[in-house]
Amino acid sequence: MAITKDMRIGELLTLENANIIAAALMNSGMHCLGCPASQMESLEEACMVHGINCDALVSQLNEILDGQPVQQ
Repeated sequence: MAITKDMRIGELLTLENANIIAAALMNSGMHCLGCPASQMESLEEACMVHGINCDALVSQLNEILDGQPVQQ
C-alpha cells in the first residue's frame, strides 16, 4: 500500500510498520502525533501547518516502507 498525501495521520499510524512511519514523521518535524486533533488531519494538512514539503515527505515515506519488511 502506498502512502498518499490525502491519508489521515491517524490512518498512517494504524498501518503495518506504523512505528517506522511515526519515526519518519517525527524526524521531519511533526512532533504532535499524539494530539487528538492531528489524528483527523490529512498528511497534506499537517505538512502545511508544519511548513513541510508534502510531496517530498510522501516520497520519503514510501521509499522507507519499500525497503522494510512487513511487521505483524
